[in-house]
Amino acid sequence: MLTIRQIQHGTAEYEETVALRDDILRRPLGLTFTPEALAGEANEIHIAGYSNSQLVGCLILVPLTNGELKMRQVAVAGLVQGKGIGKAMVEFSEDFARNNGFSNITMHARETAIPFYLKLGYEVVGERFEEVSIPHFKMVKKM
Repeated sequence: MLTIRQIQHGTAEYEETVALRDDILRRPLGLTFTPEALAGEANEIHIAGYSNSQLVGCLILVPLTNGELKMRQVAVAGLVQGKGIGKAMVEFSEDFARNNGFSNITMHARETAIPFYLKLGYEVVGERFEEVSIPHFKMVKKM
């Protein structure tokens, strides 16, 4: 059973998501989080997915101007990737966006994740670019 909910910055739950993001997204690229970067996440919306009370996925939503909500730092634990957790977290985020008056969700998606987001109705906008040393594309979905 998967439970997805909003968690608060600075809590033990938040620290668990930082560890998961570090393991899945940062460390493989030789990157680490700085204390300043983590402090900068205080006003962002943190979403976590749990299976049997164990963290299995997380993402961050950042309110932007003009009704945009940016999704970033989507991570699913390695042993449960491909089991619908990422899809469920994205759908939870889309419901959050609709329920809170956002008109679209944008993101910088890693090139390897493009097929996943295309299946969920996101569209590629613009040209390929490099971010954190790997290829990305901007993607958007209207709510």
